[in-house]
Amino acid sequence: MKIIPALVLAALPAAANAAPLVLDPAYTSHAVFQRGREIPISGAAEPGSVVNVTFDGESHSAKAGNDGRWQVNLPSRAAGGPYVLTISSGGEEKRLDDIMVGDVWLCSGQSNMEFTLRYATNAAFEVPYSTHPMLRLLNVPRQSTPAPQQRFSAETEWQRSGPESAVDFSAACYIMGRELQAKQKIPIGLIAASWGGSPIEEWISRDALQTLPRYRTDLALMDQYARDPGNAANSWAKLLQQWLGGDATASAKAVWRAVPNKQMWEQWGDGALATFDGVGYYRARVKLTTTQAGKPARIAIGAVDDIDVTRINGKIVGADQGWQKKRDYEVPAGVLKAGDNFIDVTVVDTGGGGGLVGEAARTLTLGDGTILPLSDWTFAKGRPLENGEMPPSVPWAGGAGRTTLYNGMIAPLHGYPLTGFAWYQGEANAGDAKGYAELMPLLIADWRKRFGAAPFLMVQLANFGPLASTPSDASWGQLRDVQRRVADADPQVGMASAVDIGQVTDIHPTNKQDVGKRLALAARHIALGEDVEDRGPAPVSIGRTAKGIAIRFTHGPLKLVGGASAIGFELCDAAANCRFVDGELEGETILLPADSSAREVRYLWQASPIVNLYNEAELPATGFSMPIE
Repeated sequence: MKIIPALVLAALPAAANAAPLVLDPAYTSHAVFQRGREIPISGAAEPGSVVNVTFDGESHSAKAGNDGRWQVNLPSRAAGGPYVLTISSGGEEKRLDDIMVGDVWLCSGQSNMEFTLRYATNAAFEVPYSTHPMLRLLNVPRQSTPAPQQRFSAETEWQRSGPESAVDFSAACYIMGRELQAKQKIPIGLIAASWGGSPIEEWISRDALQTLPRYRTDLALMDQYARDPGNAANSWAKLLQQWLGGDATASAKAVWRAVPNKQMWEQWGDGALATFDGVGYYRARVKLTTTQAGKPARIAIGAVDDIDVTRINGKIVGADQGWQKKRDYEVPAGVLKAGDNFIDVTVVDTGGGGGLVGEAARTLTLGDGTILPLSDWTFAKGRPLENGEMPPSVPWAGGAGRTTLYNGMIAPLHGYPLTGFAWYQGEANAGDAKGYAELMPLLIADWRKRFGAAPFLMVQLANFGPLASTPSDASWGQLRDVQRRVADADPQVGMASAVDIGQVTDIHPTNKQDVGKRLALAARHIALGEDVEDRGPAPVSIGRTAKGIAIRFTHGPLKLVGGASAIGFELCDAAANCRFVDGELEGETILLPADSSAREVRYLWQASPIVNLYNEAELPATGFSMPIE
């Protein structure tokens, strides 16, 4: 019998149980490292172990801390490659091939940044010709978590741009990167991390968000959720009930109508609902026997856009948020009764589509397994949301909460060095322009601190919504003005306007070609220092002259298209009564008619304005609201 020394036996369990060597998730073969910056290589290993890193023949080492974390900082390099990166520790080795050094951009936002090349205008040409070996793509998988994560929700890796990788990559981000790579002739890395329908609050770290007092209740609920999800859900439901007040259920005077289909109510062909954001009520009825009513059950009503409170016979059985989330609630014993049972769903639509949506079956599943369909739904319209009011949202709801997407999709990048950011978001916050004016600079500062990069490019919201023949204080006009003011206040913030390339009836315009190209122009100007025009005409001052009210613009020279007059201008008096007026082009100035009662000028203030003022770079003028000096 072979005798194994006791010393060796003692060592065997430790070796067998040693923590594996892992790299942080952004480090894979085909990656692009940021040029001109120290290159951090990081991950986890057995606590106290030595990790050796070799890059292009140059070796460095680090010791894993008590938590197993380690990091090696490689010296900065000029653009180039390909290189090989090897990492070893405790007899384990990892090898990454085809590593490049160039510029890296993080693209993020909601559905219009998430919108893939597969569905973009000219995809039939773009996808087959997307092979660009010096352009690399990293898709961050969706993940929503209450606390910051070390890793992504699924394995992912950098890929060379080509038909198989580009087809399901962000179209706006891809086109921006393709334009930059063709111009710079260096490796370009693009990281896409987006979630459709998400508000900006989801992408800001907790440390930053808690500096705003109005979010401290939400963050306290997040803490409660971490300890006791059930009680946290009850606390949120109480907040929602308080906010609804007398609108929690339909009034006795409500006018009920049959629900025509499972589409959002904006698509029912009813003009009164075409742009309705607010409270709506759904009702269905199911008849049960005494035996059927005596046990617990489950109710499924499919997806709800955006918030629901679901009652059976007047008792709340569930409340939740998330326009893609299917609702499935437990019905406690004693709620159902013999005879007619009434299911009432109060829905709050905060923007975009609204109502019970999707083709999922709506059913009541009884305790004995019997599944009863819920059909013949009726609907009653409640009150609209006004003046930017928003209901309390579920702070831990994926894609609709607070900080959870930062935790799940940004934190795992571990500050991967970047050139800058491209951001396309705002639709989910269009009802609260005042709040966005605080949140947008907060996000910019938050991400700059984490990634050490200053250039920040944003897309100004595209035209979407009904065409207007009379002035109105449109929420989308308000939010676009916030985006303009944020860009004007910071020379390292660029803005690519999409106000002229959207689709009136589709919040997801397919023209991502111009979006990407305009983002690339902003990147070239701000990040690369090129002398290129990256903004459309923007107001500098408004004053009264002998000829009328004069608006002086920058980012000219100005150019009118489709006529001799500039359209889309409004003069507003002290009571905010506004009227459309035409403008006359005079050099870098637009002259509006003299009006002694006018106190403010608005331009492109509608959800879907008509634009005919451009500059020589074919970029549209920027909408605004400004007082007359």
